[in-house]
Amino acid sequence: DGEQALSASLTVKEKLQIALALERLGVDVMEVGFPVSSSGDFESVRTIGQHIKNSVVCGLSRAVDKDIDAVYEALKDAERFRIHTFIASSALHVEAKLKSTFDDVVERAVRAVKRARNYTNDVEFSCEDAGRTGIDNICRIVEAAINAGATTVNIPDTVGFCLPTEYGNIIHQVMNRVPNIDKAIVSVHCHNDLGMATANSLTAVLNGARQIECTVNGIGERAGNTALE
Repeated sequence: DGEQALSASLTVKEKLQIALALERLGVDVMEVGFPVSSSGDFESVRTIGQHIKNSVVCGLSRAVDKDIDAVYEALKDAERFRIHTFIASSALHVEAKLKSTFDDVVERAVRAVKRARNYTNDVEFSCEDAGRTGIDNICRIVEAAINAGATTVNIPDTVGFCLPTEYGNIIHQVMNRVPNIDKAIVSVHCHNDLGMATANSLTAVLNGARQIECTVNGIGERAGNTALE
């Protein structure tokens, strides 16, 4: 996500240097690219996966078969790898971007998680734009994803929309209303459009989240992300 803010893409060598530094720092999971997006990204993900030995190396995919397959092909030789698949869940995204229904989105999420589980036991699922998704729908899709095999479920504030009280309440509701939530780690992914990314992430942890997704120096799309520091 951090590379979204840069005017020039990083080279494979530069990405590997950053990944090795993060490993030395003790980062437990690093999401290193979107393999299906380009041959360059595929190669950088593959190279990092071959060099990292102590951290879990994660690749991103849409809830699309070819995306999921590309992550596996890039990371199949890694010591430990994760597939992170996502699909939009807010009414705005479901209707305007996906031109679909929420029922269909849930089905696609389940299929994607199951496909990813064919490759690895470490699967993360994200409901994109969860910050603008009704809580009933968040709980429904999270429960379905966990039943399908997701071991981490991520609740992104994709557009930096939420205040800490709002975001903390979303995580609280997920922790208390999703019956199988004990079978997965709850993750958060916050953007800094309102300057609340770090506050939202910490509030989420206080409400039960166990993974914070962040970027080096908070560099990221638009106003940036929660900072690793």
